[in-house]
Amino acid sequence: MTPAAETSERVQPGPGPVDVLGLDREALQAWVGALGHKPFRARQLLRWLHQRGADSFAGMSDLARELREELEVRATIGAAPVLRREDSRDGTRKWLIDVGAGEAVETVYIPEPGRGTLCVSSQAGCAVHCAFCATGAQGFSRNLTSGQIAGQLWMANRELRAQGLGERPVTNVVLMGMGEPLQNYDALLPALRLMLDDDAYGLSRRRVTVSTAGMVPMIDRLARDCPVALAVSLHAPDDALRDRLVPLNRKYPLRELLGACQRYLEFAPRDFITIEYVLLAGVNDSPQQARAVLALLRTLSCKVNLIAFNPYPGSDLRRPEPAAVKAFASVLQEGGLTVTTRRTRGDDIDAACGQLAGSVRDRTEVVLRRKDAVSA
Repeated sequence: MTPAAETSERVQPGPGPVDVLGLDREALQAWVGALGHKPFRARQLLRWLHQRGADSFAGMSDLARELREELEVRATIGAAPVLRREDSRDGTRKWLIDVGAGEAVETVYIPEPGRGTLCVSSQAGCAVHCAFCATGAQGFSRNLTSGQIAGQLWMANRELRAQGLGERPVTNVVLMGMGEPLQNYDALLPALRLMLDDDAYGLSRRRVTVSTAGMVPMIDRLARDCPVALAVSLHAPDDALRDRLVPLNRKYPLRELLGACQRYLEFAPRDFITIEYVLLAGVNDSPQQARAVLALLRTLSCKVNLIAFNPYPGSDLRRPEPAAVKAFASVLQEGGLTVTTRRTRGDDIDAACGQLAGSVRDRTEVVLRRKDAVSA
């Protein structure tokens, strides 16, 4: 069966309403066609939903009345409801979003001069269990749907527009919220295509970033299917330490991960991969470890983003001193790498990197396993 046929079959009208918020152009055209309507109606729907942020079909004035009435019965605009919003003193905003079954995820908007970045979640909880991440500390609940992923951008644009922040206040999207995006690939891909579609959000591939802890086969698939900017969570210069901090490394060790990064560069919209490195006091922040990172990355076209650990309740890890962060960065810079040190944003509302915890059922055994692994 061809990919197009698979898409058409997946969106055939059924007994229940279809969430059109998560259908990319190809899927929406197939679904509209199955209803007996022309393909250009899908383009109109995309514009109403994603450019104008429509939350009902009744006001879609350029659609035939017959189609609007049919959509009211057969379709839904399934944006997840916002349970709570918090605003940081630095302008960062965090929403807690209900994704059903008693679970909620968090979405964060970070305003900066000339840009507005939305940090989007892809799962409720996370199965990767990185030792320094609040999300992973709670374990994994379930994947989000394409509509729930794209719906975070839909919601943020609507709310920020209503406050007079421009027609498209979100200029950049980073899939760095709760979850490992590449473990939810089937739902991620349509959401990415919507973000890039000129009739939907029209974002540049350079302005959409997928972050991964190292899902090597899926990095290769993303390169073929929808190459956007790529960020890779490194956090350690050797397999022994990375096995403890990022358990996924036991399946895809550093040599395989760096090989996938090299392959991705052939398709990437940027000429570099972003390497994320969370600095943990006394764990991975020594000058010797900085030199090991330098040796590891010397042949990879990359930019290293250093992030001082953001504490969260229940973690025994510590944030490094500013002098240690500066010394680590200096080693990398003097060795010829491009280095940035991420400024902490939104930590007063637990919206900083690694602090997103949403409302996911606590898995106590997961927390205990993580503490044992880090202290080993």
